Amino acid sequence: MPEHIVRSFDEELAKVKELIAAMGGLAEAQLSDATEALARRDTVLADRVVKADAKVDAIEIEVESLTVSIIARRQPVAIDLRGLVSAIKIASEIERIADYAANIAKRTFALSQSRAWDDIRAVVNISRLAEGMIRDVLDAYLRDDVALAIDVWHRDEEVDGLYTNLFRSLLTYMMEDARNITACTHLLFVAKNLERIGDHATNIAEMVHYVVRGHPLAEKRPKRDTSSFELGTALGDKKG
Repeated sequence: MPEHIVRSFDEELAKVKELIAAMGGLAEAQLSDATEALARRDTVLADRVVKADAKVDAIEIEVESLTVSIIARRQPVAIDLRGLVSAIKIASEIERIADYAANIAKRTFALSQSRAWDDIRAVVNISRLAEGMIRDVLDAYLRDDVALAIDVWHRDEEVDGLYTNLFRSLLTYMMEDARNITACTHLLFVAKNLERIGDHATNIAEMVHYVVRGHPLAEKRPKRDTSSFELGTALGDKKG
């Protein structure tokens, strides 16, 4: 293959990664801003986060268009083909992360009308952990760093554990006083959005492993989200 063709192909592959990096950076910033808006009851910042979601959507479309074009024209094989197919999937994962960040920001409008909650600190802690996962898994993708991707993959268990603890705490508040139900329900949605963001970062980590190694990660994904069982547990504690 002539050198100029190889060079132009490499430039196209680099462009895909550049778009993914830009998209991921926006999603990470949106999550950070959404969490700050929630903690500060800043509806102006929350509104900016919601409106910024369109930028991420636009880049996802660009990634898909460019990637499909490269596959059609270059007919890549092996790691190049895996990388391009995975790029479309990774862009979709990032788009979902940005959607969840926008959802968190939307809760600010309702929660800004309620009393301050100590548990907002727990929400911030989960968000910071999720932000770190997004940042590191993008670095792993850009550098083909499987070790870093697996490290991110394991961190999802910590997000699950924090989410379950917060879920139970909020559930207890609601059972103690019906006046807490509205605000706690919004916080539960926020917490669930953060837990799902961790899942999407973990999905990207698994794709990095697949692209570089050529096969799926064999280990079973660690999970500590036991919120599905927490209602019965909390009710049992209340009765005791």
